[in-house]
Amino acid sequence: MSLKLKSVGSGVKGSSRGWLLFTPAFLFFVVFFLVPLGVMFQESMKSGGETYQMVLQSTLYGRIFADTARVAFLTTIACLLLAYPYAYVLNRVGPRLKLLLIVLVLMPFWVSLLSRTFAWVGLLQDTGIINSFLQFAGLISAPLPLIRTPVGVLIGMVHVLLPYMVLPLMNTMADIDKGQLQAARSLGATPLQRFLRVFLPLSGPGIIAGFVLVFVLSLGFYITPAMLGAPGNMMIGELLIQETQKVGLVRASALGILLLGGTLVSLGLLAGIWKTFSRKTKS
Repeated sequence: MSLKLKSVGSGVKGSSRGWLLFTPAFLFFVVFFLVPLGVMFQESMKSGGETYQMVLQSTLYGRIFADTARVAFLTTIACLLLAYPYAYVLNRVGPRLKLLLIVLVLMPFWVSLLSRTFAWVGLLQDTGIINSFLQFAGLISAPLPLIRTPVGVLIGMVHVLLPYMVLPLMNTMADIDKGQLQAARSLGATPLQRFLRVFLPLSGPGIIAGFVLVFVLSLGFYITPAMLGAPGNMMIGELLIQETQKVGLVRASALGILLLGGTLVSLGLLAGIWKTFSRKTKS
């Protein structure tokens, strides 16, 4: 009986200690996310629902939201297509080469975002290194429109956000049990079948984590689109800065709330699509 009481007591103490460990993170989340979000929502409701109605009925704001979502989605897909084979190779090479590949991935973090964006301005402009090399090689007769275009914004954002896709994929692929691939091989599965039905679904958590990180970060980008893009291709981050400086916080807060809501809906749809794809690959 005393042993049972001791075990129950230790379980209660363990659970209380777990809550104590959880409390700092919870308080941080409340103070630095929920409270500012509540203040922003309160600010957006100073004119009642008229601000939201005006924003939702505006074709200009609708186009900017659509362009932002399109650029964020294309950036995420491009990062995934580049990062997946890179992470795949990274987990199959020797320790020295693996360390070198990891350093190459982390190297962009050692340089400020502003410096990297300025470097892309020098590379992509009409008299930049890329166009000058292509003209010198005789591949083009006139400079390609790489800067002040959506293409330039996409290139710059992919360069900045690629590590956020590589790292989750690398960690997930490292935890995949190689025995399952060997079992599939012993059952007669071809390399393509082993990849589509075993490896790809098992790497799903890394794909989802990287997709969410890159997509959410892309939606709020400001410096890269402002320096590499054109005013006619403004993204929501640039719009929020302009609204805050020229109009005020009411409309900017409403835009921020709508952006958050749209992001949550988009992530929910992407999660549903991935679940459907995973079921089909397993069946």
